[in-house]
This record gives sequence, structure tokens and C-alpha cells, in this order.
Amino acid sequence: MTSSIGRHRSGEPVVSFDEVTYSRSGGPALDGLVLEVDPGETVALLGPPGAGKSAVLGLLLGLLVPESGTVRLFGQSPAGAVAAGRVAAALQHDRLLPRATVRDLLRFGWSRYPGPMPIDEALAVSGLAKVATREVGKLGPDLFRRARLALALLPRAELLVLDEPTGGVDADERAELWTMLTTARKAGGTVVFATTELAEAAEHADRVVVLSGGARLADGAPDEIRRLVPGRTVSVELAGMTPEELAALPGVVRVHTRGGRAYLSSTDADATVLALGAAGRLREVEVVGTDATDAFGALAA
Repeated sequence: MTSSIGRHRSGEPVVSFDEVTYSRSGGPALDGLVLEVDPGETVALLGPPGAGKSAVLGLLLGLLVPESGTVRLFGQSPAGAVAAGRVAAALQHDRLLPRATVRDLLRFGWSRYPGPMPIDEALAVSGLAKVATREVGKLGPDLFRRARLALALLPRAELLVLDEPTGGVDADERAELWTMLTTARKAGGTVVFATTELAEAAEHADRVVVLSGGARLADGAPDEIRRLVPGRTVSVELAGMTPEELAALPGVVRVHTRGGRAYLSSTDADATVLALGAAGRLREVEVVGTDATDAFGALAA
């Protein structure tokens, strides 16, 4: 059952999925998906691997064809919207011209769009000005990612599509990439990005759509989605308490075990820890942020 919180329409949607079904060899990637994105929204598609995020992006960009249902961008087909220069994307496995310099790569992209960002501005915003004459094939992973994002930002397209734009980077680089994206998009436009990280979705989107098994599981503002998942995970050694006893503690909504410890997803970590203290387990307790497995498990419950 989909949880839709506080949604309202504001004119024709930029993106519209109407009962879209799409299957891969392993089974359905999308199962009757209904989704709309309004002009000016920044929407995170949040879900674990295999949730259907890549299928949504592929269909949105016209790279895939739905088995049933319809996908529309700006009221037209995805292929038409892309051909008109209204959509730009940075996908995880984009292949760029390896022997072109960074500047030449951007110059090639610049020539394909009406009203693009000046190349020097794109180099500055993306932090690539100092490597503008370096061949793309000689860039390290972080700089290559920046080149891919710069190429997507260059057109100043009305819709920007990003597939896990910060996946696999450290916290500092992630912060810099989002600063780059935020700076470049300050003039407006609509953004749809995929992520497996609840924290990233909550920080950088004004709406979060949770996908699971190809279906829309929840849909709302970040704070509303956060309230649907446990706030903290309490870790405790299993010795002396059974998983059933732990599941009965105050605030606990989910228990899983690993390596001799139990991990308790809790909506009230303080109450859970106090109960563990009363049971004499306080010295073996750790409290950490909720991980992705617990978050998606709680939403699917």
C-alpha cells in the first residue's frame, strides 16, 4: 500500500507515469507504477538495489519502452522531450570520449543545445578548470564523475535526471558534488535523482518517492518519510536475551541478528536503552543511525 503524504497538483506535470509496467529477465522491474513530478520539484527516488530506480530513469529518458502504461515528459513522449533539449542526464555508466580534453568534451555538448551554460562557467562550477586540458580518459574516478555531471548541467535543461550522482564517494566529495549541483541549479528547473541513501534523499530533495519491488511504497516530504522509519538502531549482545524478548522492548519495531549481536530498530531509542539498562544490559549497548536495510524494512512492513 502506497503512503502519499501532503501531495498536491500544480498544473501539468513534468513527468507522468500512468500504470507503467516493465519487466526484466529476473521478473517485474516496475509493476503498475503511477508517478507524477511537478515543475520545479527536486524528487529523490529512494530504494535498495533492485527496487526499480534504474528502470524508472531508463523509461523516463526513452532508453526503455514500457510493456504497458504510458510515460510522458512535458506532455509528450520521452524521446520527443529529449530530442527537444528539454532533458539532460548523468547516468552511472555513461561513456565519455576518452581522448577528448575536458574542455573539448564540454564544447561538444555545448554545441548541441540552445542557450547552454558558458563553458568556462561549467568548468568553474564543476571544479574542473584546472584540468580543462586533460584528456577525459586520464581523469581519476572523482574527476570523471564531475565531468559527467558538468556535461549534464551544461544544457540548463528543464529536467535534470541523475542516477546515484554521489554513489561510492566519500563524505567530503559528496558534499562538494551537492554544492556543485545546488549552485548550478539555483535558477530553477526540475530534478529527479536516484539514491539508496535515506539521509541523502532527505537532505537534498523536497520530495522522496520510496520504491520497492517496482512499486511506489511511500511518497512525501523528507520529514514525513523519516517519520515512517525508525529513528535509531540500538545494538546489544545477544547473550542473556532472546530476539523475542528484545522485540518486546519499548520502541522496538524490528530485530535482526548478526555476529552474536542484535540490532534493534527503534522509534524511541532512549526508552529502549532504559529498558535494556533495567535488564542489566547497558554496558553492551551501542546506539547508531538507522541503516538502509532497517529503513526499507520498516517502510515495507
